[in-house]
Amino acid sequence: MKAGAEPRTSLFGPESGLSDRVDYRLMETPEEKDCIYLMRYKAYLHGGVTAPSESQRVSDRYDDAPNAWIFGIYVDGELCSSIRLNVVTSECRISGSADLFGDVLHPRLDRGEVFIDPLRLAADPEKARQFPDLPYLTVRLAYLACEHFNADTGLALVRAEHQAFYRRVFMSEVIAEPRSFPGFLPKVSLLASDYRTVREKVMTRFPIMRSTSVERRMLFQRAGERHSSLRGVVTSFDRASIVPIS
Repeated sequence: MKAGAEPRTSLFGPESGLSDRVDYRLMETPEEKDCIYLMRYKAYLHGGVTAPSESQRVSDRYDDAPNAWIFGIYVDGELCSSIRLNVVTSECRISGSADLFGDVLHPRLDRGEVFIDPLRLAADPEKARQFPDLPYLTVRLAYLACEHFNADTGLALVRAEHQAFYRRVFMSEVIAEPRSFPGFLPKVSLLASDYRTVREKVMTRFPIMRSTSVERRMLFQRAGERHSSLRGVVTSFDRASIVPIS
């Protein structure tokens, strides 16, 4: 390890205190979203998947869509990663995946299917090195959304080198070959996970994906729907479910 480098810390160990350290926050104000756009830019530039820009922000029209939820994942009070979820239905089809792969998805939407489309995953480069389990904590929100919104399928726009993660965790399968996504340099394939079919298998293999109805309701409530001043939601992991990810 280089001098001064942050030690790598597992967030899933039995002594990790996960429920006390991790906070999911729904980002709704312009100021909150700007923090996310800045982190996206830093993460994507570091990963070589976006070009430099004067604004030093990465955002798109899907961020302000009525079916979008943008979350910040905080560890020990510091913003570490983010994900945007679009809930895609036959009535509301605003989604990066639905636009890029409309020929594949719109016929299924016509039949009444519901998709969760998680896009704009980003992690602070330093925090990603410090917390190797961060990807699991981040994509967990997509899994919770599938349950909360009674979705049929969880989607993922994924570049080739990240497909193995989604296959392993969510048993996702490629349903469309790579295409170019605006503002994202690598081509991405469309992966899909049949939520109802794999739900129990995923939670058995990865207990961290379990949640309570209270946690899900609090996470996906808009500001106007809340009856308290709670800014974020501390994850409601049962300590018995906090096990190392293998």
